[in-house]
Amino acid sequence: MLIFRQLFDPTSSTYTYLLGDSASSDAVLIDPVFENERRDAALVHELGLRLVATLDTHVHADHVTGAWLLKQRCGSQIMLAQASGVQNADRLLQHGDRVMFGQRFVEARATPGHTNSCLSYVLDDQSKAFTGDCLLIRGCGRTDFQQGSAARLYHSVHEQILSLPGACLLYPGHDYRGLTVTSVDEERRYNPRLGGAVNEQDFTGYMNNLGLPHPKLMDVAVPANLRCGEPQSPLNPMSSAGHHSGNVDWAPLTCNFGGIWEIQAPLLYERLAAKDGADIQLLDVREPEEFSDVLGHLHGARLLPLSELASRAAELDASRPAVTICRSGARSAQATVLLQKAGFQRVANLHGGMLRWRAEGLPVEAGAL
Repeated sequence: MLIFRQLFDPTSSTYTYLLGDSASSDAVLIDPVFENERRDAALVHELGLRLVATLDTHVHADHVTGAWLLKQRCGSQIMLAQASGVQNADRLLQHGDRVMFGQRFVEARATPGHTNSCLSYVLDDQSKAFTGDCLLIRGCGRTDFQQGSAARLYHSVHEQILSLPGACLLYPGHDYRGLTVTSVDEERRYNPRLGGAVNEQDFTGYMNNLGLPHPKLMDVAVPANLRCGEPQSPLNPMSSAGHHSGNVDWAPLTCNFGGIWEIQAPLLYERLAAKDGADIQLLDVREPEEFSDVLGHLHGARLLPLSELASRAAELDASRPAVTICRSGARSAQATVLLQKAGFQRVANLHGGMLRWRAEGLPVEAGAL
């Protein structure tokens, strides 16, 4: 069975696609975004998959790829077009190459025109195709930079994408209106630039007179993507505050798919036993009657019910790391969000809460054996 997820980056309106083979647990990720590396890696982990490759459809001009970061975290290979001229790639793809993930594969199809190195990826049974920027939903990518060519794009789309079965679902690299998927039949009939009776002359005349400004991040994104997203410094190549916040420097944390920083029970126990473990604030956000019920509570934990947390956050020391605790980890996950809004930068949720802590056989106070 195919595992399929469509993910979205709101800053650049980029879609990232996860394809996995349930039999082997191998997976590939198409068009990952640098800032979403933690999210994507968390999803791969939570679904029990092994990321074998990242596939970029082209050298992007509006965002930096997450390929290099994901290789460091997951060991995945970096793949994109041979015509891209990039550094750091593990495999350079040509038209007709197959990328295997378990018993499944995607076929790379050269679809130049938006850039000279654009690839579209067609699933083995031709039920899905991932078109990058060359064909969008009722539109297409621009053709006025990175060796773009309206004439080449016209032929690429008609020969390599619109020639697929009509029911084949098409997943674009971007959408700016909230649309998620289209089909070959739909684009053949309704794409105002490339469908219906539009011929090459119509299309090139339209595209050559768009007069659009260059993407705002082009001068940063293209050089970074020619390195497959490898930063020139430890910071984000977009010159932001950096990819990793100070949240991870005080304990062995993981970030789940929902964006919540977590710490596992045994790791928290070890951290508390360390010389500087006393610096951690343990915040139990259950109700008072739960604090001393059968599950008990952690030694040194402070009771601060979730319903009171926002109004009493000023009582806490925002300069010290904090771990939030509840019965199962649900309420305490929300507590981390409230604390971050209150200015806490080093905060994590106890994964699985007191239920997991007790299941690990770790010590408690006031609980029944």
